[in-house]
Amino acid sequence: MTTVKYSKDHEWIRIENGEGVVGITDYAQAQLGDVVFVDLPEIGAGLKTGAEAAVVESVKAASEIYAPVSGAVTAVNESLNDDPSLVNDSAEDAGWFFRMTIADASEPDGLMDRDAYLEYVEGLS
Repeated sequence: MTTVKYSKDHEWIRIENGEGVVGITDYAQAQLGDVVFVDLPEIGAGLKTGAEAAVVESVKAASEIYAPVSGAVTAVNESLNDDPSLVNDSAEDAGWFFRMTIADASEPDGLMDRDAYLEYVEGLS
């Protein structure tokens, strides 16, 4: 079973077999504009919920990407090094940033589901 949750910082985490795949939302990439560089975390790095995990730079600004849950980085999306525009083209699929373990299986429960996230974003405008 696959579950996707969203943070108020506009990260998503897709939970697959107890591991999380993390990226930024379509809303976040639209706000950033054209992504030109992504600084990915080191494999093995320990992450705490809400701590900086990566950086994305666009033609408009540089923004931190925060860990939506605690755990350790198990893989990074090397494709972003060669083609950071994948974040713009496919933010919630091919433009993922990293995979991570999930230290506490109940932690994602504190994040929003898609409907709650879309409602949250609507309230920002």
